[in-house]
Amino acid sequence: QVQLVESGGGLVHSGGSLRLSCAASGILFSIYGMGWYRQTPGKERELIARISSEGRPDYEDSVKGRFFISRDNLKSTVYLQMNSLKPEDTAIYYCTTIGQNYWGQGTQVTVSP
Repeated sequence: QVQLVESGGGLVHSGGSLRLSCAASGILFSIYGMGWYRQTPGKERELIARISSEGRPDYEDSVKGRFFISRDNLKSTVYLQMNSLKPEDTAIYYCTTIGQNYWGQGTQVTVSP
């Protein structure tokens, strides 16, 4: 059974940092591209960062230069380092396998002004 489990969310002040983790099980993690999405109430889930199976990252413009995605294939884990957080980054963050419909349960990130 495939499981993606996010962790690391929480409440942080504007300008602060958080590191999200997503631990995968039940899949051959190293062959999958992985992505981080976020969703706020009333809006569609949006892809903000992705990393290929070879480790090549790509970012949505609003997080470029502030967020950094990485992966550890030995630990079957993908990370999202979030720096210089802004209140508009407040959302539920989800990890997913790119091209496959596997999702984590989400982790809440709240950035106070």
